[in-house]
Amino acid sequence: METPQHAGCEDYRESLRSRRTFLKGAGVLAGGGVLATMHGTAFGQTAFAASGKAESVLVVVNLRGGADGMSLVVPYGDDGYARARPTIAVAPRQLLQTDGMFGLHPGLGALEPLWKTGRMAAVQAVGLPAPNRSHLSATEEVAEADPGSTRRAGWLNRMVGMTEPAYLFGAVQVGWAVPGNEIHGRQPALAAMDIENIRITGPAGAISQRKAALDVTWGHAPGPLGRAARDGMQAAARWRPVVQTPRRPEHGARYPKSDLGRAMAQSARLVKADVGAEVISVDHSSWDMHTDVGTLDDGEMRVMADDLARSLAAFFTDLGSLGSLVTLVTISEFGRRVAENGDAGLDHGYGNAMLVMGGGVRGGRVYGSWPGLDPWHLVDGDLAVTTDYRSVLWEVVEARFGSVSLARLFPGFRPQRLGMMRRA
Repeated sequence: METPQHAGCEDYRESLRSRRTFLKGAGVLAGGGVLATMHGTAFGQTAFAASGKAESVLVVVNLRGGADGMSLVVPYGDDGYARARPTIAVAPRQLLQTDGMFGLHPGLGALEPLWKTGRMAAVQAVGLPAPNRSHLSATEEVAEADPGSTRRAGWLNRMVGMTEPAYLFGAVQVGWAVPGNEIHGRQPALAAMDIENIRITGPAGAISQRKAALDVTWGHAPGPLGRAARDGMQAAARWRPVVQTPRRPEHGARYPKSDLGRAMAQSARLVKADVGAEVISVDHSSWDMHTDVGTLDDGEMRVMADDLARSLAAFFTDLGSLGSLVTLVTISEFGRRVAENGDAGLDHGYGNAMLVMGGGVRGGRVYGSWPGLDPWHLVDGDLAVTTDYRSVLWEVVEARFGSVSLARLFPGFRPQRLGMMRRA
């Protein structure tokens, strides 16, 4: 029998398997060239800048599965933390950058230079306005960020629709060829499993002939299929600077050989190519730790935190001075329970933590109001939320993208000011 804390886990895992099955089924298309999805109006119907430098870039790393914010940003100064987690709590002496209340998980060591130099911060007790412990439902709610609306539009898609000028590749998802809810909507968005595949392929020396043939076939074809074909050809042509950007990381950056490491390496190439990408969305899965959260020397949390930290640190190292253009935010659909379960794991919870790093960040500290872990402060056994996640996102967007409207990005929402960002 499925317990409430495991409800939706199998549906969530099946959704991930379905995405992977789709990608395997699309392998022939990928081998043939373009594996991308465009949503919304045809490019030809909107005035897009062909290329150009985005003055700021927002990178959103989605920690899929419900990451435990109290393992990443540990509230060791609250006595309730150690009491609730007798086998998986991290000892204060092992934490990084402690401040009397919070410390970073040792697995985040690769990010410590960003923290020390004031380019990385955290926000604790952050999340949805009301508990939602279903993976699929909470993921959709976080992505759309428009409670009660019947529109199926992600907040990142709304955002790129408000910036000026509008670029062809304003919103790009890297690492998955199936667009996530964040970038779905009226504005065109591109999703790529591998940035190398956004191109027209063919036998050596025959690419120009293939382009000519495609143009003859689809150049004036009517209807949605014709427009889609022209969009694809236009995208492949304008994507060329990305593919031509060297694969070799710069400034001594070394990415982990993981899905996230590869996605962040590709994201760095996208920023360097300077084709106008303002939003990059990346997924990092497997945070659903009902068992074996583990200790510092073993367990899932150490592995996941290490991969996350080394991938993000390599990304900023690779970018060098271009890193000042980029602000990166991590987000997850919900946090985990305060108390560990009988399998040394953590079930679905509520309050969580977010990491913010890069350009404009007032770093080196943890933001937000800590509600405490005493039983009377918890929400059905979970960490309470004192900061709506949209406040974190809005503060970043407001500081880095001045033309975006709060009323259109997060309708009906009144953000809380945290003070974690400087204006660009």
